[in-house]
Amino acid sequence: AAPRTRLPEATAGLERLDVDPWTRTALAPDTAGPLDAALVVYTSGTTGPPKGAVIPRRAVAATLDAVADAWAWTADDLLVHALPLFHVHGLVLGTLGPLRQGGSLRHLGRFDTVGVGRELNAGATMLFGVPTMYHRIAEALPGEPELAKGLAAARLLVSGSAALPVHDHERILAATGRRVIERYGMTETLMNTSVRADTGPGPAAAGTVGVPLPGVELRLVDDDGTELPAPDGESVGEIQVRGPNLFTEYLNRPDATASAFTSDGWFRTGDMAVREPDGSVRIVGRRATDLIKSGGYKIGAGEIENALLEHPAVAEAAVTGAPDEDLGERIVAWIVPADPQSPPAFEELTGHVAARLAPHKRPREVRLIDALPRNDMGKVMKRALDGSVYWTPVLPLP
Repeated sequence: AAPRTRLPEATAGLERLDVDPWTRTALAPDTAGPLDAALVVYTSGTTGPPKGAVIPRRAVAATLDAVADAWAWTADDLLVHALPLFHVHGLVLGTLGPLRQGGSLRHLGRFDTVGVGRELNAGATMLFGVPTMYHRIAEALPGEPELAKGLAAARLLVSGSAALPVHDHERILAATGRRVIERYGMTETLMNTSVRADTGPGPAAAGTVGVPLPGVELRLVDDDGTELPAPDGESVGEIQVRGPNLFTEYLNRPDATASAFTSDGWFRTGDMAVREPDGSVRIVGRRATDLIKSGGYKIGAGEIENALLEHPAVAEAAVTGAPDEDLGERIVAWIVPADPQSPPAFEELTGHVAARLAPHKRPREVRLIDALPRNDMGKVMKRALDGSVYWTPVLPLP
């Protein structure tokens, strides 16, 4: 309220302090250090309950300066995106990034290709997105000349959170003359690698996420922790990273923090990859088998299985991922019904999961099965859930 404005009666017992917004005062001294916490960002919980990764100020600055170097990002750039602001991609890169560089941001609120084309044609120079968004862009390009025009005029297109299919790479490049840059990061590490903006006009090989960013050390190790020899484009190892981009700890979880690092300070990412002779990294998957990447989200099968098992009509449940042109992977639920004569309906199960977890974690496909294949230890053998077992689809209502 303006000074001397009459306030509601409900505020009568509160102390009033009139402030002149045009009065300039000195800023309070900044006493925080580089290792003091800037953010606590929760992991997606793919191998257990989500953990709060404490991200220090140093990590945010190091990552943003490193990607600025890789992408030639300056104050002249205007970024457009529709990413959620509760993940590293949308929050750190997509919001703090423009602030760090002194540039500008236009957030679409909700992704749609018309909005992307409109903002790029209005002067936006950079677009951030996930593979699902770029797939929808590739699908829309033939019928949206303004979208093609805007993408062609953009300085930089960046995709992250999952691998962008080479088919979408090729379609976007053919229609616009612009390749999509891919990068690799995690909640705990922020950004680790990226294809550089100055490496030529052709698309990177499918799954290639570039080279380590400035300041980031990266190595591949085998199962016993031995570092793999020189990059050969074939040897697979777990990615371990070290550098100023790392988190400092899991909030109130000293046990998890200790197990996440090696004795010499390398962070165990759990991601498996190969390195090409030129030093670029190609991700091949997670060490764990229960990670589903759908619509730019990393989703753990276990939490969906637990939610399904809470449904009274479900006796057993397993969750896997299946290739999907739009989402990257779609969530498939394998269900043993409690009463085979009266199995649960598709909408009943998907609504059940969406209500307990989140809408993007609901199954997109439900398959009924007589029994889940298990080994002698009682563990479900998910690799056997393919064409070798008989299943019946549960279809959505028409």
